[in-house]
Amino acid sequence: MGLEGTPSLSDRKLTGSSGNDRDASFQRESDSMPQNSALLGKASPFGESVNPTRASQRAVPMHVDVIKSEADMPNSNNSELAALFECPVCYDYVLPPIHQCSIGHLICGQCRPKLQSCPTCRGQVPQIRNLAMEKVAATVYFPCKYKSNGCNQQMLHTEKPTHEDQCEFRPYVCPCPGASCKWSGNLDEVMEHLLVNHKSITTLQGEDIVFLATDVNLPGAVDWVMMQSCFNNHFMLVLEKQEKFDGHVQFFAVVQLIGTRKQAQQFAYRLELNGHRRRLTWEATPRSIHEGVSSAIQNSDCLVFDTAVAQMFSENGNLGINVTISLTSMST
Repeated sequence: MGLEGTPSLSDRKLTGSSGNDRDASFQRESDSMPQNSALLGKASPFGESVNPTRASQRAVPMHVDVIKSEADMPNSNNSELAALFECPVCYDYVLPPIHQCSIGHLICGQCRPKLQSCPTCRGQVPQIRNLAMEKVAATVYFPCKYKSNGCNQQMLHTEKPTHEDQCEFRPYVCPCPGASCKWSGNLDEVMEHLLVNHKSITTLQGEDIVFLATDVNLPGAVDWVMMQSCFNNHFMLVLEKQEKFDGHVQFFAVVQLIGTRKQAQQFAYRLELNGHRRRLTWEATPRSIHEGVSSAIQNSDCLVFDTAVAQMFSENGNLGINVTISLTSMST
């Protein structure tokens, strides 16, 4: 049996992302050398003397782990050093590029443009680049800004943006498509928020349901949303329609888990369009609501089809999508 997803209007923008892969290689010296060479120290590419007969005992550095937990951190003055970089305005950390006032007081890059004077000495706004403190900052492990939420990771400042963007302790935002709802909170508060503030969203029980999106021919950007409950978890089904500047229309269908990325790995979902002796199927791992629908669309990690396909499988402007949730081998 199918129930109707509730459409809502919203504006959308599709962006792309790119990344660079890095690798490392290590070249060893040939074993073919005279026997008496074992008595001589051989110069290594790192500028130190290496005895060839002991080369097999040397570890090859392949990867440096720059993110540590508090339990792994040595008993040192790291926390005292990190405290030196505390911004006096927002109490976040002052990270490179670092600027100081004429007296030497530091201020973070987020607060500096908003100030008219140094908040510590009331002198001129910090504008002097402090290269020495930037070098010190490169050696300090800073705590995650979500430490108060339970994250105990510490990392170099170059790794903080990436970690904090993906941190499981980062507050959850409302998973509903669109920018109208500004709610954020803990994971265990998400469902209560949806039930109280988004009552129009229908919830279906069971691992195999039909998501019926009504009026798919509506012009402009439209979202259809429905909840599915099974395996003691809640999933959000989203069908998003985007209209490009050239008039080209695309539909994106994806399933999100109201849970963490690790929990999402325990499930798989299948979306299926059937009709007129044709079938279109998409299978994938659900996205955590921490990642959001936009992330799936940007990476094409969802069911994508155009208006012609939508009309082929719809009846009277209504499109039914068969949704099946299953457990993976990782959950056993």
